[in-house]
Amino acid sequence: MKHQRFNPFYCAIAAVLLSASVLAAAATADAKSSVAVVFKQLNVPVEGKFKQVRADVQFDPANLAAARARIDIDVASFDIGAAEYNKEVAGKDWFNAAAYPTASFTSTQIKASGAGYSVAGSLKIKGKTSDVVIPVQYSKQGSAQVFDGVLPIKRLQFDVGSGEWKDTSLVADEVQIKFHLVVPSK
Repeated sequence: MKHQRFNPFYCAIAAVLLSASVLAAAATADAKSSVAVVFKQLNVPVEGKFKQVRADVQFDPANLAAARARIDIDVASFDIGAAEYNKEVAGKDWFNAAAYPTASFTSTQIKASGAGYSVAGSLKIKGKTSDVVIPVQYSKQGSAQVFDGVLPIKRLQFDVGSGEWKDTSLVADEVQIKFHLVVPSK
């Protein structure tokens, strides 16, 4: 029965995590970085991670007008711990990695917001684009810049989970993209 398969809507969350990656410094994130997607399947929390994330970020807290970010995630690199489920998530009903191999986030504005930053931009997953605003916490750790945040999204807005997987009683529509980006300072 198809409903017993693992739910790949992590892909949608990954796209949101890409958005969070936008705050990373102008370098590729290092091995300490992570982008994860959390969702509920049959009301049980499930988490998966993207193994391949590319970030082109320019960030200086003293010059936010020049700050920018572009994050690209290889959706086929999504890992939920089992090859069978990973293949399912990359398939047509979920990320459709063959047709849409990359989820991306491109910032349009980064500004101070409370104790952190607010990053506005376009999130593109499975050919669908949406404007999002991501709250991000920033810290400096030695020679690295660290960006943390969570972006909630609705997977169905990006057509992640089609056919029988549109049933939100099986896999919730709400997804959280969590990111922890560690990038070298310029």
